[in-house]
Amino acid sequence: MIELLAIAFVGGLITGISPCIIPVLPVIMAGGATDTSRRRPFLIIGGLIVSFTLQEFVGATVLNALDLPLSLTKWVGIGALFVLAAALIFPAIGDLVQKPFAKLGATRYAQRGGGFILGLSLGLVFAPCAGPVYSAVAAATDKHDISANLLFTALAYALGAGVPLLILGLLAQRAATRWSRLRPHLPAVRRWAGVIVGATALVIAVGGFDYLQTHTPGFTSALENSVESSACTQLAGLSHEKLNQYVVKMQNDEGHSFSCTGSGSSASTTVAAGNGAAASTLPKLGDAPNFTGIVSWFNTPGNKPLSLSALKGKVVLIDFWTYSCINCQRSLPHVEGWYNDYKKDGLVVVGVSTPEFPFEHVVSNVHSAASRLGIDYPVAIDNNYGTWDAYNNEYWPAEYLIDQTGQVRAYDFGEGGYSTMESNIRSLLAANGVQHLPARTDVPNKTPTSTELTPESYLGYERLANEVGTTVKNNKTMVYKAPSSIPANSLAFNGTWTVHSEKATAGPNATLSLNFTADDVYLVMSGTGTIDVSDNGKFLRKVTVSGVPNLYTLLSASNLQSGTLTLSMSPGLEAYDFTFG
Repeated sequence: MIELLAIAFVGGLITGISPCIIPVLPVIMAGGATDTSRRRPFLIIGGLIVSFTLQEFVGATVLNALDLPLSLTKWVGIGALFVLAAALIFPAIGDLVQKPFAKLGATRYAQRGGGFILGLSLGLVFAPCAGPVYSAVAAATDKHDISANLLFTALAYALGAGVPLLILGLLAQRAATRWSRLRPHLPAVRRWAGVIVGATALVIAVGGFDYLQTHTPGFTSALENSVESSACTQLAGLSHEKLNQYVVKMQNDEGHSFSCTGSGSSASTTVAAGNGAAASTLPKLGDAPNFTGIVSWFNTPGNKPLSLSALKGKVVLIDFWTYSCINCQRSLPHVEGWYNDYKKDGLVVVGVSTPEFPFEHVVSNVHSAASRLGIDYPVAIDNNYGTWDAYNNEYWPAEYLIDQTGQVRAYDFGEGGYSTMESNIRSLLAANGVQHLPARTDVPNKTPTSTELTPESYLGYERLANEVGTTVKNNKTMVYKAPSSIPANSLAFNGTWTVHSEKATAGPNATLSLNFTADDVYLVMSGTGTIDVSDNGKFLRKVTVSGVPNLYTLLSASNLQSGTLTLSMSPGLEAYDFTFG
């Protein structure tokens, strides 16, 4: 843990001298110069550290619990900056803002212009600046859990970022107060500082700093990469400690092979647990964790929570899924078939919806998708990854089969293991006293088997790995030019696009080209508009996009083929992720 705190602190230091601080820099400089009190810069940075730490520690969890957008804290911070700007410009508003503190007897604090409140507002605006450095560090502390480790890591990062920002605030104050001719004019300085704070809040609100952030020389890139690498090393060690306990149990007891890939945050197993024999031969893989951190339930009596203790005596199948995942959508008919055929014999299915994209945090989106996909078994909304982490799960989809005593007896990761899992369900039901089971379900297995299939391709810059043509500029609206020839399994933007961290937004004359090998091609999209789909220059279909973000079929063929799809998209449409079948 000490190493992680050190990495977090150094990561914060680097962030504090990177182009990322451009949006908050004018406010810190202006705020530091508005008062002669030596404490004011410390109050501003202290407020920033407190609000950043608390937001990273509990902010996202609270917003998810209330079904609110994750960007809300940023807009709260921008709103607070506008209020404070007005307080600096107009004394009457300043008096009004300071009244609560005066009533509490904090007159000295109020007279200092609310530096701490200014810092609190900045912390909410500054939080998105943390980016991949803090994300890599936080991942190693298991960011989905509310724990002391995460609190201390967020605090260490914020303290590191606060050091260079505090130095800048102190320098600004010293320059203002040392210039003797300026001291009599501090009220005017405050008013100009208010103008700067207000203008900065406006520019942040409209995204006006994006160009400066992405075009300022990245002199900290090498340092950031080093910190991320160190954090990933810690994450790999943590992941090996926290490997899925059922996989480890199977590996130790049954000798099945297991391997970790990448940084250690994902894993794969070569065998699904269980062999479809009698229940007595299925391994006992340990007590199943209860549902943890669930923010909402539906398809239960009164939409009330379920618990595994209350389900003892039943055979329970837990299915981790997310609605825009094509792998999940191909597996859902099997899960639905098992539920419909075996529920009268004592099988309970619980779908645990754990989001991949921000729009999958929205409970109404999940409810709508579940209805559309024909899911009528209980669904738990696991927005905080509490149950996902309790199972140390790493996959969409993933199934865990629990017997009548609450023991995990089998698991299956990914697609394709349907026959084995159904045999395991039947054997546990038979062991639980069911004498006459229905015939096996008859759902076709549509799992792709080709090794030539184009891999999943994300369009947001955080996971964009196979683009060609004009170099992508993060968060910048610009005109792209696709090359005349696109290599296999690659994609290219053409026309006007804005590429964000997890999606790309189409502008005027936007097209997207993809060289693929697949039977079927899917794209997760949101917005309202249409897409003209062409294959090797031949028009195929027009796809209408509307409603909640969803997975759309672009191509559906009867056999494996290769070609180049070109998508002509209405302005405003948002594209997230290509998947294939």
